[in-house]
Amino acid sequence: MATSGTNAFTLDLSDILEEAYERIDSELRTGYDYRKARRSLDLLLLEWQNRGLNLWTVKNASQTLTAGTAEYTLSAEKLDIIEGVLRTDAGDTARQSDLTMRRVSVSSYAKQTNKLSEGRPIQYWISRAPEAITVTVWPVPDSAASYVFNYYYLERIEDSGDVASNTVDVPSRYLPALVSGLAYYIGMKTPSAKQQVPLLMAEYERQWDLAADASREKASLLLRPKIYR
Repeated sequence: MATSGTNAFTLDLSDILEEAYERIDSELRTGYDYRKARRSLDLLLLEWQNRGLNLWTVKNASQTLTAGTAEYTLSAEKLDIIEGVLRTDAGDTARQSDLTMRRVSVSSYAKQTNKLSEGRPIQYWISRAPEAITVTVWPVPDSAASYVFNYYYLERIEDSGDVASNTVDVPSRYLPALVSGLAYYIGMKTPSAKQQVPLLMAEYERQWDLAADASREKASLLLRPKIYR
């Protein structure tokens, strides 16, 4: 029995919207239907960014540190930093080294006695303003060496866009959760689907749990208690 020999199935924006409408026993008929469904989809994607660590959005970047400068504003698509290190002698195959940096809270940073103290940065804190996040390192970088802040960050999921042939900025394994979530969102504002809303929500949460569990970090984790004497 022959199989297709392909594994590239995906849905474009129009397919996603149509599937969601079909799940509430309705049809995508007008331009306004399309517009309100796309708006719901973008709100759904924003919700996903509040659900925790979406591993497909983790990216790597670096910020060159300037002597005497403590604060650095990152580009708007960067939502948060999940890990950061200080890289010295970047690009030198013999000498490049990544040194541990500790992320601290605003409270811990505020308690630093001398925030103008210069040296090799050992910690950073993140200010998350609506327009962009700002990284503040301490001590303030000195001129004794070249420093680069190398970090892994969460990237904002791209908007759905206006073109119906667009694909959505999520892995294909999340499409069942995406369609289920969109059907739930549309159902909440469709009078004829009000009775279906509890079932739509339950199915959405089930599909999200399946996708999130399949995408969790698979590396081993060892926790060792620290004993104080």
